[in-house]
Amino acid sequence: MVVKIGGFRKKTRHKLKKTLRQKGKISLSKYFQEFSDGDVVCLQVEPAVKGGMYFPRFHGRKGIVSGMRGSNYIVLIKDGHVEKKLIVHPVHLTRVTALKMKVGEKNDKA
Repeated sequence: MVVKIGGFRKKTRHKLKKTLRQKGKISLSKYFQEFSDGDVVCLQVEPAVKGGMYFPRFHGRKGIVSGMRGSNYIVLIKDGHVEKKLIVHPVHLTRVTALKMKVGEKNDKA
C-alpha cells in the first residue's frame, strides 16, 4: 500500500500567501460579516483561519449563498457542469458588487 503524503493545504504555497499590507490581525467585521440568501460571494481564503475553509481548488470562484449551517454559510458553485455545495465560514467570503459581476462575466465567457 502506498501512503498518501501531504494534507489539506498541499501545493498552496502561493495561493494562501498574504501580501505585506494584509498581514496582521484579522478584522472582527470581516470575521462576523453576514450574508443573506441569494447574495453573490467570492471565495477568498483567509490563511490565518483554518476552520470553515473550503478546498483550495475553489479559490477565487464566485458562488451564491443558499443558507446557513451553524455559523457557516452554504455556498453553491459551478464546477464545470456540476453544481456543488460548499460549507464556508464568513471570514473566507467577500461580497461581489454589480460592477465586479460584469467584469467576471466577460472573463467566464472567454
